[in-house]
Amino acid sequence: MPFISVSDEIANKSFTYVENKFISKYLPVLDPVAVKVYLYSLYLFQSGFGGSLEDLAFKLNMTADEAQSYFEYLEEFELVSVISVSPFEVKILDAENISGTPKKFKPEKYADFTKAVQSIIKGRMISTNEFREYFVMLEEYGFEQNALIMIISYCVNLKGDNIRLQYIKKVARSFAEDGITSAKKVDEKLSAYTYSTTALIGIFKAAGINRQPDIEDDKLYKKWTAELGFDDGAIAACAKKFKIKSTEKLDSTLEELYKNKKFDVKEIEAYCDGRIAVYNCALDIAKALGVYMQNAAPYLENYVNVWCDWGFGFTALKSIAEYCFKNGKKSFEEMNDFVKGLYDDGAVSDGSVNDCLEKLRAQDAFIRKMLNACGLTRKVIEWDRASLEKWRSWSFSDEMILEAATLSAGKSNPTSYMSGILSSWKSEGKFNIDEVRQHPSSAHATKADVEKHYYDLRHYAEAKAEKTLNNALADSVYGDIRKQLNELAISLAFAEVRDAEKAEGISQQIKKLEADGDRRLKELCIDKADFTPKYSCKICNDTGYAKDGSPCECMKKFIASIK
Repeated sequence: MPFISVSDEIANKSFTYVENKFISKYLPVLDPVAVKVYLYSLYLFQSGFGGSLEDLAFKLNMTADEAQSYFEYLEEFELVSVISVSPFEVKILDAENISGTPKKFKPEKYADFTKAVQSIIKGRMISTNEFREYFVMLEEYGFEQNALIMIISYCVNLKGDNIRLQYIKKVARSFAEDGITSAKKVDEKLSAYTYSTTALIGIFKAAGINRQPDIEDDKLYKKWTAELGFDDGAIAACAKKFKIKSTEKLDSTLEELYKNKKFDVKEIEAYCDGRIAVYNCALDIAKALGVYMQNAAPYLENYVNVWCDWGFGFTALKSIAEYCFKNGKKSFEEMNDFVKGLYDDGAVSDGSVNDCLEKLRAQDAFIRKMLNACGLTRKVIEWDRASLEKWRSWSFSDEMILEAATLSAGKSNPTSYMSGILSSWKSEGKFNIDEVRQHPSSAHATKADVEKHYYDLRHYAEAKAEKTLNNALADSVYGDIRKQLNELAISLAFAEVRDAEKAEGISQQIKKLEADGDRRLKELCIDKADFTPKYSCKICNDTGYAKDGSPCECMKKFIASIK
């Protein structure tokens, strides 16, 4: 029999999973209350309840500050990581961390070391667990005892007696990664660091960073000066001009300046002013387009900086944005297509952009006039602009285009009808408004009238058939039958290639559905034959031309009648 067993009821219930390493290595040495905090945190996460630090503290009958202190205690063992203090957020780590694994050490081996460390950290009593972490650092990283004492002393001088263990571990790890584990090498590094401290204090003051520089800052400072080639004045100017509040941001900004070959103070200030101006331009463009920029960086990188590199000025870009918004282009992507078109046409300077926009505004004004003549009240669309450009390329004046628009008024598709009229005039070589108005029965007028006549005949027949079909499809029963027939037609096409037997089955289904559909149409009093347009002329189907391309007899009769 096993030492422990569980009832069937327990076996069938939900559980909170805990790593075996936590139980075997950590649980025996951890503070009991810390174990409660750890286990309840796992339960909250795995059950999906979430909650806050205050909720956990209430459930465990403690204050939020006490709960936070236990999380910080667990962090010393690298079982958790405190991500944020306000609001408080913590991440549970695995139990594989080498330095976090509790080990047994002989206290007498480190007696002098523990006395020295406690004399350095005078503001509080060092716990057994914290000393255990120092012992791990000595053995895992290979530090000499005096070397680690010097590092701890440096950290306390920098941060004060309230320094957290995690900061000391971070600094010690940094030394170990550089192979600096002996007292001599630590002393040399700390001595070298003192030379950059004064310069870093000045840079921090310019940047508004309210803390003392540390070893990590010294690394960055050497990178900025030795690798990138910036002097102290340039670094301070960068921090002040770009309003930088962290060394991480300062580092990335200096790398940006390095890539753009900006090293002198004046160059840095000019570059900053330019970047700020581009940012403000992006804000103006977003406002003009009605776009909310939560993060400006992608818009700057993908659009505004590119446009500026093409040579567009801020004033021109703002004018373009305003034009785009009024014409339905309400995103950076749509504006980009428009800007690229201007660039391809060589319209880049403020003057050339303004001239181009004025021409476009005048063009849109004419198109609105043309649409009104057609009897349309909708907005101008790209198809209208393309059509106007094509008609003008045919050598038609605006007066001729308006005349065609007037003749197209009342048609179901006036702009398409216009194109037919203008095409007729073009084929007859008639580009003078007087010719069109003074000779209504001339050959070109006859051809235009013929095209109008047959367009109306076809449109009437096709519209009537379409209306009949739509009325049938509006019926839910017949509409569903047609939908099934369409789907089966697609399936049949594939089956005919791959499986003849399956194709035969689908064909039978189609026949049955078609019969059902015919019965339903009969119930609706709809003739299926009416789905097909009934043209007035069976010979030409209201095109005016027979199959061999010769004029149909009905066309000859119509021409004779209008003459």
